[in-house]
Amino acid sequence: MARIVFGMNQSLDGYVDHTKFSPSLVLFRHFVEQTRGLAGSVYGRRMYEVMRYWDEDLTEWVAEERDFAAAWRRQPKWVVSRSLKSVGPNATLVGDDLEAAIGGLKAQLAGEIEVAGPELAQSLTDLGLIDEYRLYLHPVVLGHGKPFFAGPRPPLRLVTSDRIAGDVMRLTYVPA
Repeated sequence: MARIVFGMNQSLDGYVDHTKFSPSLVLFRHFVEQTRGLAGSVYGRRMYEVMRYWDEDLTEWVAEERDFAAAWRRQPKWVVSRSLKSVGPNATLVGDDLEAAIGGLKAQLAGEIEVAGPELAQSLTDLGLIDEYRLYLHPVVLGHGKPFFAGPRPPLRLVTSDRIAGDVMRLTYVPA
Protein backbone atom coordinates (compact mmCIF):
# COMPACT_ATOMS: atom_id res chain seq x y z
CA MET A 1 0.00 0.00 0.00
CA ALA A 2 1.30 3.45 -0.94
CA ARG A 3 1.71 6.33 1.49
CA ILE A 4 0.39 9.77 0.58
CA VAL A 5 2.85 12.50 1.62
CA PHE A 6 2.37 16.28 1.53
CA GLY A 7 5.54 18.33 1.86
CA MET A 8 6.59 21.82 0.83
CA ASN A 9 9.10 24.55 1.53
CA GLN A 10 7.62 26.91 4.11
CA SER A 11 8.50 30.22 5.74
CA LEU A 12 8.72 30.50 9.52
CA ASP A 13 5.33 32.19 9.53
CA GLY A 14 3.68 29.34 7.64
CA TYR A 15 3.57 30.45 4.01
CA VAL A 16 4.56 28.59 0.85
CA ASP A 17 5.68 30.74 -2.06
CA HIS A 18 8.32 29.41 -4.42
CA THR A 19 8.77 32.90 -5.91
CA LYS A 20 9.82 34.45 -2.57
CA PHE A 21 12.47 31.93 -1.54
CA SER A 22 13.95 28.86 -3.12
CA PRO A 23 15.95 25.84 -2.00
CA SER A 24 19.72 25.95 -1.84
CA LEU A 25 21.66 23.63 -4.14
CA VAL A 26 22.07 21.13 -1.27
CA LEU A 27 18.33 21.12 -0.57
CA PHE A 28 17.58 20.91 -4.28
CA ARG A 29 19.75 17.75 -4.47
CA HIS A 30 17.68 16.35 -1.59
CA PHE A 31 14.53 16.95 -3.64
CA VAL A 32 16.10 15.31 -6.70
CA GLU A 33 16.76 12.13 -4.71
CA GLN A 34 13.32 12.25 -3.14
CA THR A 35 11.67 12.63 -6.55
CA ARG A 36 13.65 9.69 -7.94
CA GLY A 37 12.18 7.48 -5.20
CA LEU A 38 8.53 8.44 -5.64
CA ALA A 39 5.85 6.11 -6.92
CA GLY A 40 4.23 9.21 -8.40
CA SER A 41 2.80 12.65 -7.72
CA VAL A 42 -0.71 14.09 -7.41
CA TYR A 43 -1.21 17.69 -8.52
CA GLY A 44 -4.02 20.19 -8.64
CA ARG A 45 -4.34 22.16 -11.86
CA ARG A 46 -2.37 25.24 -10.72
CA MET A 47 0.57 23.32 -9.25
CA TYR A 48 0.68 21.01 -12.27
CA GLU A 49 0.90 24.03 -14.58
CA VAL A 50 3.81 25.37 -12.47
CA MET A 51 5.57 22.00 -12.57
CA ARG A 52 5.19 21.67 -16.36
CA TYR A 53 8.29 23.88 -16.43
CA TRP A 54 10.25 20.63 -15.97
CA ASP A 55 8.91 19.22 -19.26
CA GLU A 56 11.21 21.63 -21.10
CA ASP A 57 14.98 21.37 -21.50
CA LEU A 58 16.68 24.70 -20.88
CA THR A 59 20.30 25.20 -21.87
CA GLU A 60 21.05 27.32 -18.79
CA TRP A 61 20.12 24.54 -16.34
CA VAL A 62 22.79 23.17 -14.01
CA ALA A 63 23.24 19.41 -13.64
CA GLU A 64 20.89 19.19 -10.65
CA GLU A 65 18.09 20.85 -12.59
CA ARG A 66 18.56 18.41 -15.48
CA ASP A 67 18.53 15.54 -12.96
CA PHE A 68 15.32 16.80 -11.36
CA ALA A 69 13.64 17.23 -14.75
CA ALA A 70 14.57 13.66 -15.74
CA ALA A 71 13.24 12.25 -12.46
CA TRP A 72 10.05 14.31 -12.68
CA ARG A 73 9.37 13.24 -16.27
CA ARG A 74 9.84 9.53 -15.44
CA GLN A 75 7.35 9.38 -12.59
CA PRO A 76 3.62 9.00 -13.14
CA LYS A 77 1.51 12.05 -12.37
CA TRP A 78 -2.18 12.38 -11.59
CA VAL A 79 -3.73 15.79 -12.14
CA VAL A 80 -6.92 16.68 -10.28
CA SER A 81 -8.88 19.17 -12.36
CA ARG A 82 -12.37 19.79 -13.64
CA SER A 83 -11.22 22.47 -16.09
CA LEU A 84 -8.32 20.78 -17.90
CA LYS A 85 -9.26 18.67 -20.90
CA SER A 86 -5.84 17.05 -21.33
CA VAL A 87 -2.51 16.70 -19.54
CA GLY A 88 1.06 16.19 -20.66
CA PRO A 89 3.31 13.14 -20.90
CA ASN A 90 3.15 10.49 -18.19
CA ALA A 91 0.14 12.20 -16.59
CA THR A 92 -3.45 11.09 -16.02
CA LEU A 93 -6.39 13.42 -15.54
CA VAL A 94 -8.47 12.82 -12.40
CA GLY A 95 -11.96 14.26 -12.58
CA ASP A 96 -14.65 14.08 -9.96
CA ASP A 97 -14.32 11.28 -7.42
CA LEU A 98 -11.13 12.34 -5.66
CA GLU A 99 -11.57 9.92 -2.76
CA ALA A 100 -12.00 6.89 -5.02
CA ALA A 101 -9.14 7.92 -7.33
CA ILE A 102 -6.55 8.61 -4.64
CA GLY A 103 -7.78 5.77 -2.42
CA GLY A 104 -7.36 3.49 -5.44
CA LEU A 105 -3.79 4.68 -5.99
CA LYS A 106 -2.98 4.02 -2.34
CA ALA A 107 -4.36 0.49 -2.64
CA GLN A 108 -2.71 -0.34 -5.98
CA LEU A 109 0.77 1.15 -5.63
CA ALA A 110 3.68 0.72 -3.25
CA GLY A 111 5.99 3.48 -2.02
CA GLU A 112 5.38 7.19 -1.62
CA ILE A 113 2.99 9.32 -3.59
CA GLU A 114 3.66 13.03 -3.24
CA VAL A 115 0.83 15.55 -3.03
CA ALA A 116 1.67 19.01 -4.33
CA GLY A 117 -0.26 22.09 -3.32
CA PRO A 118 -2.02 23.24 -0.15
CA GLU A 119 -5.60 23.22 -1.50
CA LEU A 120 -5.35 19.69 -2.85
CA ALA A 121 -3.63 18.57 0.34
CA GLN A 122 -6.48 20.08 2.37
CA SER A 123 -9.04 18.15 0.33
CA LEU A 124 -7.09 14.93 0.88
CA THR A 125 -6.67 15.75 4.59
CA ASP A 126 -10.43 16.20 4.89
CA LEU A 127 -10.85 12.74 3.32
CA GLY A 128 -8.31 11.21 5.74
CA LEU A 129 -5.97 10.19 2.91
CA ILE A 130 -2.70 11.96 3.87
CA ASP A 131 -0.29 9.72 5.77
CA GLU A 132 2.53 12.19 6.39
CA TYR A 133 3.24 15.93 6.35
CA ARG A 134 6.75 17.29 5.72
CA LEU A 135 7.38 20.92 6.51
CA TYR A 136 10.70 22.24 5.19
CA LEU A 137 11.15 25.34 7.35
CA HIS A 138 13.26 28.13 5.89
CA PRO A 139 14.53 30.99 8.10
CA VAL A 140 12.49 33.67 6.30
CA VAL A 141 9.32 35.53 7.26
CA LEU A 142 6.97 36.46 4.42
CA GLY A 143 4.12 38.10 6.33
CA HIS A 144 1.51 37.00 3.79
CA GLY A 145 0.85 34.52 1.03
CA LYS A 146 -0.53 31.05 0.62
CA PRO A 147 -0.46 29.07 3.89
CA PHE A 148 0.90 25.52 4.08
CA PHE A 149 -2.42 24.44 5.62
CA ALA A 150 -5.28 25.68 3.44
CA GLY A 151 -7.80 25.01 6.21
CA PRO A 152 -7.82 24.10 9.87
CA ARG A 153 -4.61 22.31 10.84
CA PRO A 154 -5.38 18.65 11.46
CA PRO A 155 -4.30 17.05 14.74
CA LEU A 156 -0.69 16.00 14.13
CA ARG A 157 2.08 14.17 15.95
CA LEU A 158 5.73 15.03 15.33
CA VAL A 159 7.69 11.90 14.41
CA THR A 160 11.03 13.36 13.41
CA SER A 161 12.96 16.54 12.79
CA ASP A 162 16.22 16.90 10.96
CA ARG A 163 18.41 19.52 9.36
CA ILE A 164 18.42 19.05 5.62
CA ALA A 165 20.56 21.82 4.25
CA GLY A 166 22.38 24.18 6.55
CA ASP A 167 19.57 26.38 7.77
CA VAL A 168 16.51 24.35 6.65
CA MET A 169 14.74 22.04 9.08
CA ARG A 170 12.41 19.26 7.99
CA LEU A 171 9.64 18.52 10.46
CA THR A 172 7.78 15.29 9.76
CA TYR A 173 4.31 14.77 11.18
CA VAL A 174 1.69 12.04 10.99
CA PRO A 175 -2.02 12.37 11.78
CA ALA A 176 -2.58 12.09 15.54
